[in-house]
Amino acid sequence: MTRRRWIADEVSGTRATLVGAHAEHLSRVLRARVGQEFDIVAENEVRRGRITTIAPQRVEFELGDVISTPAPLQVTLALSIFKFDRMEWAIEKCTELGVARIVPMIARRTEAHLAAAAAKRVERWRRIALQAAEQSRRVSPPQISEPLKLKEAVAISGSLRIVLSEVETQAMLKDILRTHTNYGDVVIALGPEGGWTDEELKLFQEAGWISASLGNSILRAETAAIASLAVVLAELRA
Repeated sequence: MTRRRWIADEVSGTRATLVGAHAEHLSRVLRARVGQEFDIVAENEVRRGRITTIAPQRVEFELGDVISTPAPLQVTLALSIFKFDRMEWAIEKCTELGVARIVPMIARRTEAHLAAAAAKRVERWRRIALQAAEQSRRVSPPQISEPLKLKEAVAISGSLRIVLSEVETQAMLKDILRTHTNYGDVVIALGPEGGWTDEELKLFQEAGWISASLGNSILRAETAAIASLAVVLAELRA
């Protein structure tokens, strides 16, 4: 049976610890016992860990052998902020798929109350990403940055930067990826509900981004995020 993976909150030498709600889930919900073994991510490497002590808010492990893992793919989603319940779902699923970084963006058509409240949601988004990373056996959760205004977000660095646009009729995302093969990291920008404004698309173009489409269907924001990430990861792994 595949061992459950946990990302340690504290690491010291050959010891690793889960604390707080993180530990409580393992000790009370999963009813772990001293001597059980799990995969523990400690300082960006996966090691076999054996539980040595358990308390409701603290579970300690003795670390053993290092377990080899493949290098993560470097894909960033610059994700225009949309309704928080659906955005949380998108963050969870994109974490499971393997996104390396998520940059929440405030676009022209981002609802004002969502833009105002976004900074206070970042820690919740990071907790969701951590839980999803452990569930999907990642070495680390994606980085989730503080929200950026679009004028700041267009300066995100990447060897291949693609803005998904509903008005693009010629270039498909998969074709762009297949014709640009010498890239190490990919950045995908996705617009808000209602799409990009003409001025925003011009900003992307002037900053050197490539415009691409996912097809003729009009997708909800969370669907577009998952679909585009799946296409990019499939091409990177091909």
